[in-house]
Amino acid sequence: QVQLRETGGGLVQAGGSLRLSCTVSGRLVTTYVVGWFRQAPGKERDIVARILWIGGREYYADSVKGRFTVSRVTGKNTIELQMDSLKPEDTAVYYCAVAFTERLNPPDYRYWGQGTQVTVSS
Repeated sequence: QVQLRETGGGLVQAGGSLRLSCTVSGRLVTTYVVGWFRQAPGKERDIVARILWIGGREYYADSVKGRFTVSRVTGKNTIELQMDSLKPEDTAVYYCAVAFTERLNPPDYRYWGQGTQVTVSS
């Protein structure tokens, strides 16, 4: 099956930065949408950012606009999420996922990574 793997999580002080990477492998011959989601303890899994593979149109949740940037890595089946000015409320498990629709709900995403923990200390 198609596999996605996130790397780059860790513990960072408030105001710091982290860069997450998501590498896609397997028999995926086309991609349409790659999304980043996060789930904090006791909360729903919500979309953080999304990028269309062709054209590169980006979407950001209001809570991260101006602080997070999603991008494709040229020549690789990889997307990155650059996270700057991190806040304690950004603490969550972050997941990347692939969908073939522009809808924003987790059930619309077919393939998921295992998640990577991001912890922002106050």
